[in-house]
Amino acid sequence: MNLYVIAGPAGSGKNLFGTLLKEELKKYSYKPCILHLTEPLYNYAKNHFDWDERSGEKPREFLQKMGIEIIKEKLHKNYFLLDRLSEDIEILSNFFDTFIITDCRLIMELTELKKRYDNVITIHLIRLNYDNGLNIEEKNHITEIELEDYHNFDYEIENTSIENLKEIVHKIVKEQEVSKHE
Repeated sequence: MNLYVIAGPAGSGKNLFGTLLKEELKKYSYKPCILHLTEPLYNYAKNHFDWDERSGEKPREFLQKMGIEIIKEKLHKNYFLLDRLSEDIEILSNFFDTFIITDCRLIMELTELKKRYDNVITIHLIRLNYDNGLNIEEKNHITEIELEDYHNFDYEIENTSIENLKEIVHKIVKEQEVSKHE
C-alpha cells in the first residue's frame, strides 16, 4: 500500500494536487482513494454547527479551534484525527491500494504517519505570494505556519500553475514506479 501525504498552507493547492495525483495513479492501474485528516472536524461543523459545505467557504476558525484548542490542548487527544484516519485506511484498504491524504498541517502528523505506515511519500506544496484570504490570526495559527521551516519531505513543490502541477504529478508517479521495480 502506498500513502501519499500532501502538506501545505491554506490555498497552496493540496486538494487539486490530490485530485491530479489520483487521476495519474489510475493510469498505472492503482486504485487510489483521497482521504482527509480533518474529515471528523468537517462532519462536526456540518452536522452540529450549521455549516453549509455548499457555501464554498471553509469553516477555518472552527476547524482551527476544534482541532487544536479543544481536541489537542484541552482534551489531550493528540492522535484523535490520526487514529480516525488509520481506521478509515484499515477499512478502505479492502477496496483501495493507494491513499492520498490532502490536508496534512503539522509535523507530528507527518512523523506519526511515517511510523504507522511503511510506504509514505510526503509532498509539501507552497504558493509564493498568494493571498489565501485568511485573517492575521488564521494566518499565524500553528496549522498554517508549523511546516514553514520543516524540510524533511520527499518532494517540495512550488505551485505555479495547473500545468506545472500536472507535470510534477506525472514525474512523481513515474519515479515511484521506477523505485518500486528496482
